[in-house]
Amino acid sequence: RAGCAVMESERECRVLSIQSHVVRGYVGNKAATFPLQVLGFEVDTVNSVQFSNHTGYAHWKGQVLNSDELHELYEGLKLNKVNQYDYVLTGYTRDTSFLAMVVDIVQELKQQNSNLVYVCDPVMGDKWNGEGSMYVPKDLLPVYRDKVVPVADIITPNQFEAELLTGRKIHTEKEALEVMDMLHAMGPETVVITSSDLQASLGNDYLIALGSHRKTKADGTRITQRIRLESPKVDAVFVGTGDLFAAMLLAWTHKHPNNFKMACEKTVSAMQHVLQRTIKSAKAQAGEGNKPNSAQLELRMVQSKKDIENPEIIVKATVL
Repeated sequence: RAGCAVMESERECRVLSIQSHVVRGYVGNKAATFPLQVLGFEVDTVNSVQFSNHTGYAHWKGQVLNSDELHELYEGLKLNKVNQYDYVLTGYTRDTSFLAMVVDIVQELKQQNSNLVYVCDPVMGDKWNGEGSMYVPKDLLPVYRDKVVPVADIITPNQFEAELLTGRKIHTEKEALEVMDMLHAMGPETVVITSSDLQASLGNDYLIALGSHRKTKADGTRITQRIRLESPKVDAVFVGTGDLFAAMLLAWTHKHPNNFKMACEKTVSAMQHVLQRTIKSAKAQAGEGNKPNSAQLELRMVQSKKDIENPEIIVKATVL
């Protein structure tokens, strides 16, 4: 694990976050930076795009950073010898060469610091009404599978992405656990399937997330802890939730290195607090009987500062 004590002033914990930037709203770096800073991390951001707003709105404008430009920014850090990081965080990317450059940077940073933890959300697609579809170019899949996941330490795919990475469909919890084992075998010691269409014990109004944490003990034996979390479904399409989830999971696994269950409970609970506040506020803005629009459904990030800092645990994990 990264050896940085967040609370000790002499040794701060630094995250390099390579994600999208929007002028308005909360996705990518805008969704990840505030929670990480509130939780005591130094966050250095590379904005992989700069858009007016997320692409779920009717209109959006902006610029995209290419892999050469990413390389140039990293070279600047290197020349000043400030390329020492404890964590790297990445999310949505549309370009294979950009993704390959990210891998090169992660590998170089891991040579600098062998304890560096790479948190990767392998954003490729999702399921709607049971049908999966990719919303990035298909040629990203082999890059994620063969290059990115092998250097990642923590990955946060949804069910569809976990299926894509392993080439296996998930119909049952048992199959999901097998898929997570396959993902561990590819490299990451922590795998969280952030959402699935598995049946929750609490009923259809709940969403299942699954976590698996594999540790190698000093004597070389491996122990794997697996957990299930059931959280209430919120009836709306939010954007930026995955980015917020990965950032908070990074923070809480750092703060609870020996308590994976607690880290996941805090992450999912904080998530739930933010979403409940957001939907309540969005409905109030939209007015009775109206469906909230993209602008109204932007995550209530700043308003949720206290919940992010110190989440009341409202979602408990079951150890499997």
